[in-house]
Amino acid sequence: MSEREKNIVMFPFMAQGHIIPFLALARHILHTCNSTTTSTTYTITFVTTPLNAHIITSSLPPNSNIRLLQIPFSGSDHGLPPHVENTDSLPYHLLHKFLRASLCLKPSFSKLLSDLISQQHGRPPLCIIADVFFGWCADIARHYGVFNAIFCGGGGFGFACYHSLWLNLPHRNTDSHHIMIPDFPEASTIHVTQMSDLLRAADGHDTFSMFNREVLSAWSKADAILFNTLEVLDRTGLKYFRRKLGRPVWAVGPVNLSIDNQAHAEKEGGNVSDMCTQWLDRKPAKSVVYVSFGSQNTISTSQMIELAIALEASCKNFVWVVNPPAEFDTNSEFRAKEWLPHGFEERIKESNRGLLAHKWAPQLDILSHEAVSVFLSHCGWNSVMEALGHGVPILGWPLAAEQFYNAKLLEEEVGVCVEVARGKSIVRHEDLAAKIELVMNGTEKGTEMTRKACEVREMIKNAMKDEDGLKGSSVKAMHEFLSAATLMTAPSRSGPNN
Repeated sequence: MSEREKNIVMFPFMAQGHIIPFLALARHILHTCNSTTTSTTYTITFVTTPLNAHIITSSLPPNSNIRLLQIPFSGSDHGLPPHVENTDSLPYHLLHKFLRASLCLKPSFSKLLSDLISQQHGRPPLCIIADVFFGWCADIARHYGVFNAIFCGGGGFGFACYHSLWLNLPHRNTDSHHIMIPDFPEASTIHVTQMSDLLRAADGHDTFSMFNREVLSAWSKADAILFNTLEVLDRTGLKYFRRKLGRPVWAVGPVNLSIDNQAHAEKEGGNVSDMCTQWLDRKPAKSVVYVSFGSQNTISTSQMIELAIALEASCKNFVWVVNPPAEFDTNSEFRAKEWLPHGFEERIKESNRGLLAHKWAPQLDILSHEAVSVFLSHCGWNSVMEALGHGVPILGWPLAAEQFYNAKLLEEEVGVCVEVARGKSIVRHEDLAAKIELVMNGTEKGTEMTRKACEVREMIKNAMKDEDGLKGSSVKAMHEFLSAATLMTAPSRSGPNN
């Protein structure tokens, strides 16, 4: 590696919702920084487990400056099924074991970094960008004199709520349904239904509590925090972390790219993508509701039936990505006759009003299509950014983690969302249909949501602008971060600190 070549080590948690934004960030750094007039060239060393590396390889362009480096992971040593290296293929009841098993990557990562430095003739990488669950990387980075940052693929507000609630347990010792978020008064109160079952039951000594306390507390050891969001949209949450951690916090997003689309399109031979696009091409503008709960979330059978009835009753066109209900193995085949109303699939095919996509659909292609009016979403941050990046308002149905607080931000502060349900709550098809019609029937509320979503689309464009000498806020933040890493990787820090 030459003096003018700077290597960045990136290490995401083993889940698609984490790997995708990390890959997008890697490509964003290379595109933004290697296309400037400076003579510095950036390269990325992307660390992941063997099976994930095999999947990621197909999404990388030829001659990429992204080098995949494999780290060993044996889930079977921790009570997990063999060959499970990603939460997408993991039954939910084993998630806690997978999380704990990820902590055992520490010694392997330390050796990997040591070997990497040796291969570069003693020169450390410019920095390590680690996952929110890998805050422990800061200790290893400090040992080798390397600048370390946490990259959060989520938003500032949602993770501020999540961070505060998990580090200030318990929350069950109250009769009130409304809870003040500790040390984050700007967020006001949340309702108990905006907490996952795990968080509501947590006492600080259970498995999830101990894991979250360990990984979230480690954030304060990092040299900086990066968020996949934009400053103007997410100031409240970003201020929380600046105040709480006393570290530089940069909004460098949204960095979303169609990496997930590319990988799946190649795997499926483009058939699903072509089918969706051709179907949407035959629909009028702003006439379709797109429904997807992400790659790792699903709803119960009863909720699925109510949603199906609501979609049919609304008389709107729809694309629905269906997965097996929460009570069943999410990797099993979808059984429409058992999990949807009698005759539903046949009726929507005959009327051509609905399209069911099993397990996956080309989300960015769908959201960018002029036929799409609204996105019924679980409010995962990747999906939120993809929707708002195309000016599509959101019907929120948060299911887990910080999704509840993303929906809160989008509805109460940004005005681009109407919440339709929460988690495992009982839902009525009449209420769901009414919310769909509220957004799509030209009501004052629906029109205003669409207008604000288009405003956010322009905010995103401006934040990511990098042309004609003009740089948006997120691009400036990225350059500030890399400059800080360069300055802090000084001779006094280089080399192992014993």
